[in-house]
Amino acid sequence: MPRPRRRLASTCVGTLTAGLLATGAALAAPEENRTEDSGIAMGAYLDYGPNGVARIPYLSRWLGGREIRVGHTYLPGDQWAGIEGRVSFLEDWARWRLADDDRMFVLNVPMQARNEARVPDQQVARLIRAGARGDHDEHFRRLAERLVSLGVPDTVIVLGWEMNGVTYTHRCRPDPANWKVYWRRVVDVMRAVPGQKFKFDFAPSRGTDAIGWTKCYPGDDHVDIIGMDSYDQAPGETFDEQISQPYGLQKHVDFARAHHKAISYPEWGLFRRGDNAEYVRRMLRWIEQQKPLYHTITDYCPHGVWQCKQNPESSKVFRDALTPEAPGPVVPTPVVPTPVVPTPVVPTPVVPTPVVPTPAVPTPQVPTPAVPTPQVPTPAVPTPAVPTPQVPTPAVPTPAVPTPQVTEPAPEPTPVAPSPEVPTPVAPSPEVPAPVSPRPTPPEPSPEVPEPVVTPSPEVPKPSPAAPSPVAPAPVTPGPVVPKPEPTPAGPLPQPQQPPLNSRQWCVPINFGEWLSKLVGKQSVCITVDLGEDSGFWPF
Repeated sequence: MPRPRRRLASTCVGTLTAGLLATGAALAAPEENRTEDSGIAMGAYLDYGPNGVARIPYLSRWLGGREIRVGHTYLPGDQWAGIEGRVSFLEDWARWRLADDDRMFVLNVPMQARNEARVPDQQVARLIRAGARGDHDEHFRRLAERLVSLGVPDTVIVLGWEMNGVTYTHRCRPDPANWKVYWRRVVDVMRAVPGQKFKFDFAPSRGTDAIGWTKCYPGDDHVDIIGMDSYDQAPGETFDEQISQPYGLQKHVDFARAHHKAISYPEWGLFRRGDNAEYVRRMLRWIEQQKPLYHTITDYCPHGVWQCKQNPESSKVFRDALTPEAPGPVVPTPVVPTPVVPTPVVPTPVVPTPVVPTPAVPTPQVPTPAVPTPQVPTPAVPTPAVPTPQVPTPAVPTPAVPTPQVTEPAPEPTPVAPSPEVPTPVAPSPEVPAPVSPRPTPPEPSPEVPEPVVTPSPEVPKPSPAAPSPVAPAPVTPGPVVPKPEPTPAGPLPQPQQPPLNSRQWCVPINFGEWLSKLVGKQSVCITVDLGEDSGFWPF
């Protein structure tokens, strides 16, 4: 009887479980496209270099602000220098990782140079054996030192990924036994570098491919994470077949659980079947159920959903599922009005305050004596009036040359230096002279006398105040005037020369004032009036 009881109990448990699952599915139907944020680190491969780093915040914005915690890139496998980490873009990824302690840096590392050169199996087998002997140890030691020096010693190393396929030179099938030895040797070399905290991810591709990936597993001591790259392609026509196929998604989860390892999905996305929204929906749900350490979608065409615009339906599913749920509408708390109870107003009696008169005490007026202020006279200091001397500009008159009567040879003329006569702006009023009878003797031509050059003397003679009377000059034979370049020395002030009687000259004294007259002497201005027969004014 115990056996039937056990069967019945099993049947009841199975029925109850199926009912709970069905109930849970029915309750989850309205939000089937949305996954809860369970803290799984999510990222995307956007580019291997600085562009991949720069695009991360834009992807986060596209997903409604969801945090992108995983930065994923690959080392080039064409030469050993790239595998050693001698590439500049590692610095960009290291800066991104160090900006937040919650971030994770995932780095795919090839195990062979010429990793995508389609090297034949025979040659691949020789390269695997060389690695197992330690021929390539130095390359991986340098890589470990490089990562530690950049400050990212906790990098997740996806070493020799998709080793069960045929694409890469670091594949496992040509020599699985030595391949596992080679893997362990690389891990030991990198772990020997001081300061390292690396995690090594063993990540085959989904399905059997060239070899069942469990045959390449190097052992629990040298593996920290068991990952799987899974794209929407054969084997498996549907997502359910991809789960259940040999070495498929379910085998991956079971194997990791048996070896007490965390799982990951370093690469996943669309491929052979185009814009397959159902695959994206199911894969996101699978990831949410299995709780991997991290996952990153390969986001370029044909695999991606953000940078690749040829998959709009899958893009919408991906975005709806990973965009954080917006907070619901804020329901305002109803305001209950508090009733206002009127307070009765009690009148306060007004008690009059008696007015007590204050006696006015007269203030005595104390006269203030007036103290006279002495007036101090201010002496008036006269300002001396300094006369401004008016210096007249001397006008040099042209001397009138009289015609002499020659009776005998004239004596040698003596040069006379004439003193300049300074005219005054006051015009004299001459008296008309009495007519003079003409001389019958015609004048002989006199020798030509050059015009004298007069050098003004600083001492100007003071004119006489007496009015001149016309006096006829005595006949004088003038000689040539020799100018002197030197100024005339100062001497006694000259007195105005009186013209001779019956002369044609009229002289008028000039008054310069008392002060200037003392300086320049007495001066007069003389003019010659010719009223002879030839002048046109002769009345007789």
